[in-house]
Amino acid sequence: MKITYDADAMYIYLDEEAKVERTKEIERDVIVDYDSQGNVIGVELLFVKEKRPELLRQIKVENLVAA
Repeated sequence: MKITYDADAMYIYLDEEAKVERTKEIERDVIVDYDSQGNVIGVELLFVKEKRPELLRQIKVENLVAA
């Protein structure tokens, strides 16, 4: 799993190799990417610092790599 931060958004990769087949906004500012099998391969959270600053404090980041 890889987590990247850019602007006020966070994208969580669950499968970096998979190709996005479908994208769905499951609630305001939460977007989920699916592969061709219907598996969740990534989640994008928008306005994280603004709306959910506590989320950033709860995340333990290991093996951080540059995006």
